[in-house]
Amino acid sequence: MNRLIALPVALASALLLVACGSSATSESSPSVGATTAPPSACPTTPVPVVVSVDQWGDIVQQLGGDCAQVTTIIKNSSVDPHDYEPTTADIATFTSAQLVVVNGADYDAWAEKAVALVPSQPALVSAANVNNVAAGANPHLWYSPTYVGATAKAVTESLKSIAPDAAAYFDAQANAWEESMRPYFDTIDRIKAAHSGARYAATESVFDYMAEALGMVNVTPQGYQNAAAAESDPAPGDVFAFNELLTGGTVAVLIYNTQTEGAIPEEIRATATTANVPVVDVTETVAPGSTSFEEWQVSQLDALEGALGTS
Repeated sequence: MNRLIALPVALASALLLVACGSSATSESSPSVGATTAPPSACPTTPVPVVVSVDQWGDIVQQLGGDCAQVTTIIKNSSVDPHDYEPTTADIATFTSAQLVVVNGADYDAWAEKAVALVPSQPALVSAANVNNVAAGANPHLWYSPTYVGATAKAVTESLKSIAPDAAAYFDAQANAWEESMRPYFDTIDRIKAAHSGARYAATESVFDYMAEALGMVNVTPQGYQNAAAAESDPAPGDVFAFNELLTGGTVAVLIYNTQTEGAIPEEIRATATTANVPVVDVTETVAPGSTSFEEWQVSQLDALEGALGTS
């Protein structure tokens, strides 16, 4: 309730700062690894774009190139997007955006609330809305190859609608992005062909969309899955069942979210190691040091392929 009260107050403060000529609006900070055309190729003024989280930020930057001034709000892997409270400067950035890209599905609800309070409504692309994913569903949409492709297409169409003079430029950027994603889709196809049906368990649902695309089967105890989705501690019986599963010799690989802290995930990882179950590390946000979204994803897929080949 306090956040709902604070957001309009912060918005009012941000609007006042903007009206007075304040520099509260964040500067554009292109994502690492972005593939852009030469600056002279953009035929119009860049479109101001705000992206809620970095999982989508790099994709949007590549699609927009020099015809988009992209600002990503959360670029720090230590920040939990679920609980983030936007600053006055963040909200001022939303007020100057012509396009806002969010994840949706309750993952970054703070961003959607901020956009709703902006007087001059920017265009909004929600990955959840584009892909008909309801609130309460698994929100890690960037791990679905299908959702990534559909969301990228929606971003390009929105950019073309806002800046029609740059339509050909945005189409070229989209084509370049699709070409850069070829290793990503090729790796997915290769793993699916060789390991469809492989049984996996996971400490969180982060990787589930990708595992589904690969044809893998999730055998994580349901009670543990429910607790993880609710961000609560699983019951002792659920932890026991998970450990028994790992020692039973039927799990090909354990998917481990390295950004999850706590004794229980660490205990499960230790059990997998003792039972000689390969552990594949994944991250919820773009891994530090990654040069692009696709490089981040392919690196994890390569690790998975190696683990499945030895399990």
